[in-house]
Amino acid sequence: MDQITNTFIDTFQWARRDFREWPLRFCLEVFAWMLSIGCSIGMMLTVPNPPLHLMYPFWITGCCIYCWAAWTRGSFGMVANYLLLSTIDIVALVKMWLAR
Repeated sequence: MDQITNTFIDTFQWARRDFREWPLRFCLEVFAWMLSIGCSIGMMLTVPNPPLHLMYPFWITGCCIYCWAAWTRGSFGMVANYLLLSTIDIVALVKMWLAR
């Protein structure tokens, strides 16, 4: 149990330090996280016909925020991941708009 408690405390301290170092980035990442969770809940509630034309812009926005945050931290892997996800989602959104 002590290891779990230490992990929780370490994570909380890391988040506090991250907030103090760059509050805007921290708040934007929390916002992006809320967008992601909101889209997942929206998907769950509307399956089998989710309103992807409404959800994709939110997913793309969140991915772009995460990409910027990863860039400011110097995390190549996360930048590459979120850049690719943003690109995939933009292509899907454009294809959906063109199919209308």
